[in-house]
Amino acid sequence: VQLQAYGGGLVQAGGSLKLSCAVSKSIFSINAMGWYRQAQGNQREFVAIITSGGSTNYAESVKGRFTISRDNAKNTVYLQMNSLKSEDTGVYYCNAPIRGVNYWGKGTQVTVSS
Repeated sequence: VQLQAYGGGLVQAGGSLKLSCAVSKSIFSINAMGWYRQAQGNQREFVAIITSGGSTNYAESVKGRFTISRDNAKNTVYLQMNSLKSEDTGVYYCNAPIRGVNYWGKGTQVTVSS
């Protein structure tokens, strides 16, 4: 199983980006697909998660600004990021737990300039 995250880039504070995570297999039955991020020198941290039923959960730091969604027909999970802050800078990874194995994409860099 391969996951490919893309859509990162350089954006000014207050701007928006939309990340995508394309999965090489059907995601219809994959529960709890998520986004995580890692700032330089920090540990990887949870950002958002979405279940196969569409329920979502977010880190407190991104609530109200980020929206996670999934398109099962396209085998893709998205992360819409609005009102970006400098502290949102980092490498963003998508995650898919499949039969007890955590699969990770390579990550996409998001840089927010203040």
